[in-house]
Amino acid sequence: MLDDIDTRLLTALQKNAHLTAQELGDILHLSASQAGRRRQRLEAEGYIIGYTARLAPVKLGLNVQGFVQVHLLTHAPEQAASFARLLATRKEIVSAWTLTGDADYLLRVYCEDLPSLNQLIHEVLLPHPAIARVHSQIVMDQPKPDAPLPT
Repeated sequence: MLDDIDTRLLTALQKNAHLTAQELGDILHLSASQAGRRRQRLEAEGYIIGYTARLAPVKLGLNVQGFVQVHLLTHAPEQAASFARLLATRKEIVSAWTLTGDADYLLRVYCEDLPSLNQLIHEVLLPHPAIARVHSQIVMDQPKPDAPLPT
């Protein structure tokens, strides 16, 4: 179970994963060693699964963000495994979810431009034998950026 200090620690790290043990201790009103041990425990228990840098897509030339709904033709194990391998090998596909409802998967993609998105859909996804159809949506704006998880 998480106590209030653990929750505040997780909230602080979601805002700034670079916080030192001393800085965490100051925020939490603990010694640096106590804050460091708590962070290590939360890492060991799987509450903290990693640290990453959030990059600016446009600065990297990724000007188009989209969501692609994928409807499978078949759910046969061999085809599902092949589709999973495809997801793992395409750098444009930054996340994928299996869904309930009409679509089987929702993919979040970043591409350089619309022709690149078109190529991903028509030359990579649609030819795959497990895929029946796709439906894409292009992000026009993101009024709320990816936010930290509620703690």
